[in-house]
Amino acid sequence: MTALVIAEHDNAHVKGATLNTVTAAAQAGGEVHVLIAGHNAAAAAEAAGKIAGVAKVLHADAPGFEHGLAENVAAQVVALAGSYSHIVFPATAAGKNVAPRVAALLDVAQVSDIIKVQGPDTFDRPIYAGNAIATVQSSDKVKVITVRTTGFDPAAASGGSAAIEKVNAAADAGLSSFVGAEIAKNDRPELTAAKIIVSGGRAMGSSEKFNEVLTPLADKLGAALGASRAAVDAGYAPNDWQVGQTGKIVAPQLYIAAGISGAIQHLAGMKDSKVIVAINKDPEAPIFSVADYGLEADLFTAVPELVKALG
Repeated sequence: MTALVIAEHDNAHVKGATLNTVTAAAQAGGEVHVLIAGHNAAAAAEAAGKIAGVAKVLHADAPGFEHGLAENVAAQVVALAGSYSHIVFPATAAGKNVAPRVAALLDVAQVSDIIKVQGPDTFDRPIYAGNAIATVQSSDKVKVITVRTTGFDPAAASGGSAAIEKVNAAADAGLSSFVGAEIAKNDRPELTAAKIIVSGGRAMGSSEKFNEVLTPLADKLGAALGASRAAVDAGYAPNDWQVGQTGKIVAPQLYIAAGISGAIQHLAGMKDSKVIVAINKDPEAPIFSVADYGLEADLFTAVPELVKALG
């Protein structure tokens, strides 16, 4: 058995989610190959070849892959699928855009968001916002899988020496085109890759208070800023800060939740964090049920005091 990991990259670097996906693929399919579908992406292919545990890198280079258009990447994956028992994607926005197309074109079921590999055809995945775990067995010849990256340790980014093989690029499907991108500039760590996250909830009251109270703490800790869905919906924080089932799934070393009550959908996105600290003046807040450390206090008093204590 051989698994093909569809790498997420920017044509120069392989993104962190790919490393976790390689770990999952190795457990599921034995030998691991990585596909770099990009344009002028030799640097990304080289980086993929250095990932520990990767046996081969397939490099498909064409202008139609430059921006990762789902239709074009899916066509490339399908062209290669006959050689693989497992086709594995990170369960990121990009992975979840391509994987269903591949599964449909191959006429197989997709196994989504796996957090554990029980065997080559059997996987665990969370359901009901993580309140139950389903064990799914697939009888399809080719398993199309998306991986919840927080469920697997990342493979080492160096130490490997995989051969890089150029493959014929699939033709541009002509079904979509790249128009432009508005990239939010952020000096902080990317939310899903951050080791420390400071998140705020609806109790922050306004975007001004959100920044005034939480930014100094995040600065002291070198942390990323996150938010609950309620805070995002209220306009206190941008959409790409949202943590939760309908936002980003995170598992940092330290997660500080200030003024977040802990709705089920938010807990689904952060309860795998190694250490959870909750600050909330409501002693009945559900966030305390998953917190390692809970402080029943007014966040507008407690957070500045914490910042002061950190020096």
